[in-house]
Amino acid sequence: MIKVTIVYKGKGFESIEIKGHANTAEYGKDLVCAAVSACAVGAINALSDEGYEVNQEEGKLSCISNGATSEHDLTVLETLIVQLKTIEMSNKGTIDIKERKK
Repeated sequence: MIKVTIVYKGKGFESIEIKGHANTAEYGKDLVCAAVSACAVGAINALSDEGYEVNQEEGKLSCISNGATSEHDLTVLETLIVQLKTIEMSNKGTIDIKERKK
């Protein structure tokens, strides 16, 4: 299962972590994993602010904000979250999304 953890601080974004595997097909052929990866990497690449700590390794992507998030970047991140929730709705049992506030 892919586990997504989104953390908000106050009214702003603090971090997102995506890890795991959907297990809907063999490694390298899993369309759910491909969709999540495409959305996540595209969103991270679209961020315009500096000040994010981005870590990417096999099966895991995290993005931590080290400051204020601009309106542009907030829109990018909100779009990513909607995309992930849409994938979750269409592929029950393959993604678990948790959102929390600090």
